[in-house]
Amino acid sequence: MSVAHEHVLDNAEGRRTALYSVLGQVPSGKVVSYGQLAELAGLGRAARWVGRTLGQLPADTRLPWHRVLGAGGRLSLASGTPSGDEQRARLRAEGVNVTNNRVDMTRHGWRPMEHSG
Repeated sequence: MSVAHEHVLDNAEGRRTALYSVLGQVPSGKVVSYGQLAELAGLGRAARWVGRTLGQLPADTRLPWHRVLGAGGRLSLASGTPSGDEQRARLRAEGVNVTNNRVDMTRHGWRPMEHSG
């Protein structure tokens, strides 16, 4: 990792940009955990920060926030809440099966190609 890249991740704006960039790449019908998203964005073990940051997205965001789940495929937004119900509806519309507030990560988990070099 270059020094310039590390510096970017030191400031909040850079961290958010890295996060949003990776989140925007999660394809329809696939899901990612908060921790995995943090790791892919070069933010280390920042799962809670990712959750808080996504919770602050504007209502009209085009980012696929609904594709981000808790560890083990657990939906962290409660059923019966507006955001929880919207998340479930969006996932089902993309063909993602939600059973007992969980998604099968082996079936629907996003595994981007490993970075080489």
